[in-house]
Amino acid sequence: MGEILDLVEARLRTALGEPDARADVTFLGTDRIEVLRFIDGDVVRYATLGMSAQPMADPTSPLADPVKGPRAELVLSVRVGIAATDEVLRPLAVLAASPQVEGLIVAPGASLDLGRPLWTGAPFSSVLVAEPGGLVEDLELDAPMEPVRFLPLLPMTHNEAAWKRVRGAQELQERWLSQGTDLRDPLRASVALD
Repeated sequence: MGEILDLVEARLRTALGEPDARADVTFLGTDRIEVLRFIDGDVVRYATLGMSAQPMADPTSPLADPVKGPRAELVLSVRVGIAATDEVLRPLAVLAASPQVEGLIVAPGASLDLGRPLWTGAPFSSVLVAEPGGLVEDLELDAPMEPVRFLPLLPMTHNEAAWKRVRGAQELQERWLSQGTDLRDPLRASVALD
């Protein structure tokens, strides 16, 4: 487990630079989850470290395979200095612990809902899990282990989350793109929905 996390942290450092802060959270019955903060110009990126220590298991399977199964870490990017986004550290750790706590498999297209704002004043309480590979490349592990995927999180307003449940992740992303939505704006309003 420790060796995998060392490789994950090295991949994050290669892609994002040196973290300027880190925090760790431990929930009863789970492994420790760290959240690293990277500042890149006017963007701050928060990346989890610890979610990939164990593979995510199918909640319907009677036994969890300790080696096989998808592995992932979460990455959130927002603009610096507009909101108190450092308050997202604990919510991100909660989301990263959800495979261990709730038996979820976190994959692109999924919605993750916290039931409370990501930070004080945030219009978002949920996120859309986006496709990996753009910001941080997958980390290949020795077979039969699956690679660690670095999944970007896109904050959703309540209206966007409801619209996504009806229309799907692809249509929401197309709407954001067609409207020129700045998904890194930590205080942005909901995209126009019909």
